[in-house]
Amino acid sequence: MQFPNFILYFLLNWLTISYASQQPNIIVMLMDDMGWGDLGVYGQPAKETPNLDKMASDGILLPDFYSGNPLCSPSRASLLTGRLPIRNGFYTTNAHARNGYTPQVIVGGIQDSEVLLPKLLRTKGYRSKIIGKWHLGHQPQFLPLKHGFDEFFGSTNCHFGPYDNKATPNIPVFRDDAMIGRYYEDFPVKKGVSNLTQIFIEEGLKFIEKEQSADQPFFLYWAPDATHTPLYASQAFQGTSQRGLYGDVVRELDSGVGRILSKLKELKIENNTFVLFTSDNGAALVSRVQGGSNGPFLCGKETTYEGGMREPTIAWWPGKISAGKVSHQLGSVMDIFSTVLDIVGIDAPTDRIYDGRSLLPALLDGQIDSKKAIFYYRGNEMMAVRQGLYKAHYWTWTNSISEFIKGINFCRGENVTGVMTHEQTNHTAQPLLFHLGRDPGEKYPIKSTSTEYKQAIVDIISVVADHKANLKPGTPQLNVCDNAVMNWAPPGCDKINRCLKAPASNPKKCTWPH
Repeated sequence: MQFPNFILYFLLNWLTISYASQQPNIIVMLMDDMGWGDLGVYGQPAKETPNLDKMASDGILLPDFYSGNPLCSPSRASLLTGRLPIRNGFYTTNAHARNGYTPQVIVGGIQDSEVLLPKLLRTKGYRSKIIGKWHLGHQPQFLPLKHGFDEFFGSTNCHFGPYDNKATPNIPVFRDDAMIGRYYEDFPVKKGVSNLTQIFIEEGLKFIEKEQSADQPFFLYWAPDATHTPLYASQAFQGTSQRGLYGDVVRELDSGVGRILSKLKELKIENNTFVLFTSDNGAALVSRVQGGSNGPFLCGKETTYEGGMREPTIAWWPGKISAGKVSHQLGSVMDIFSTVLDIVGIDAPTDRIYDGRSLLPALLDGQIDSKKAIFYYRGNEMMAVRQGLYKAHYWTWTNSISEFIKGINFCRGENVTGVMTHEQTNHTAQPLLFHLGRDPGEKYPIKSTSTEYKQAIVDIISVVADHKANLKPGTPQLNVCDNAVMNWAPPGCDKINRCLKAPASNPKKCTWPH
């Protein structure tokens, strides 16, 4: 028996829609410079994050979860590619172990050769949106819609001018592929007051409602930037925290998380939506009184100590993830990539090495992969590695062990003289070893002559040797430009007359729109 063509068409269309509606939705919430110790569930004494604390009690807490780098751009590239920055190109070779951003003097961005998570999800019928901070390149070829996202509302974090509380920097705000305005002017941020986080929340809620109405599986990458200085919170949250403006910001973000989870429940799709909350790197200690808390951990953003890369992380999936659990599985933002592919049923491309592994066995069944290692990079250098509860530093920013223990001259913004320093000491021949279970603050190096040191270091050396044997660095994208002239303007900029092309007056100096 043969069906008429129109019946076959409707049958296939129904099967496609039915299959799509059964696919789990994915929401990744990535904060900006939020510290491990900023949430009540992680021990923050003010207890001002009730929604995130509730999310943890209804889901699973991951206290041993790491960023891909102690800096924004490389960490975000790691999340979306499942690969270390040294592999995906988000590093620099300008100087040894130099951290690299993508601001005025950077010419690179995410390469076409990298396959981002939303591009893979598209093969299963997903629609994807990024809200907030992109930070993987400013030029048209690097924008989100060129790399798998269907929608974009936010900023590339391109600093066309000073970035401080006193100035009005030209930071473009995009709607999809076109610039629609600027931070601090079209989306005002004045003396720490702005409705931008509320706009980001509403954008997220509308996207969820729209895709659910269309019976479409979705990926929402919600990446607000309010906890990155200069801080901002809406008027309703001003002065409501015991922690000053930074606490106000955290309370507003916590409220946003609560509203998004409530929307999932309202739409009755919470059991079909996997949500993960984390941060791109540790709190920025250089911000001092306007920064977050890294809890018991040493240092913060830009460093490869625990405070720079261990992040507050919660996974939530009612009906799938048992409530009130804690997993000490080592994890990183690169594992988000592998976990999402595992949830959706997509095989990653086989032509490259991935650093992420699926966390589903740990999230759903409590299994622990004891062979998992965490590699801590700055620029082109592997600074440290964690295997189990042991962490070995191959490079630090100290002149001696005594200075290391005293905390002198190695925590950016936190040394006794107040001078930022990046002086490094090579411990490759005899790495500094710490047991993070009994010494999470990395204060007491294990003596290299002890039996414990000799036994633990054997496994670590093996892990490092295997890692480096399989390491093929990507083309560095964060090198400071020299003879390149960046004479361009964001798409749509000319329509609003807010961003002019800079003259190429000096071919040896990067020039940018202003």
